Amino acid sequence: MRHRRSASAAVARRAEWKDSTVVSSPPGVRADLEQVFRTAYPRVVAVAARVLGSRDEAEDVAQEVFLTFGRSTVPAGEALGWLSVAAAHTALNHLRTGRRRASREEAASRAATASREAAAGSGEVVSPDVADAVVTREERRRVREALARLPRRQAVALVLRHSGLSYAEVAAVLDLSPGSVGTTVRRAESALRKELNRHASSD
Repeated sequence: MRHRRSASAAVARRAEWKDSTVVSSPPGVRADLEQVFRTAYPRVVAVAARVLGSRDEAEDVAQEVFLTFGRSTVPAGEALGWLSVAAAHTALNHLRTGRRRASREEAASRAATASREAAAGSGEVVSPDVADAVVTREERRRVREALARLPRRQAVALVLRHSGLSYAEVAAVLDLSPGSVGTTVRRAESALRKELNRHASSD
């Protein structure tokens, strides 16, 4: 039920913001914003969600990115690439400064662990699905934290590639040669694994 309310609220928020773009653009806001918004919105949200792991937070990032784009002079032909990179950067910024969200996740993880331990102590059988969900959530949190510690260029390349952009698209938006994208992404994946291992060994 809570998820349904959250999803409904997100849809309503997106619809409200979309409606605001239909109104004639105020001074200083580019005239093609609505058209670009309708075309690029799904990708922008997908990129941000890949970083943040939350559709609601990704939609907040998308709103922020499109507001910035609306006051920019980015050529329309470069809008999709620019927005994708901006979504990755903005989401990484949110990840690096999102202490409140991290604290909520840690609190939820601690509560779930305490619940499992209490159930184990009382002889109750803990549902494997619940345990798996807690482990998965913890692993995702660790990956996001490690991603936030990577050099920004590597992190953005990794996010864009894993968000579905082709090597050619990543090369174009990050001003890389197409042949170097694979190397950049592999280095980012290697750096991410090292970060995960380093922090796992220090826990």
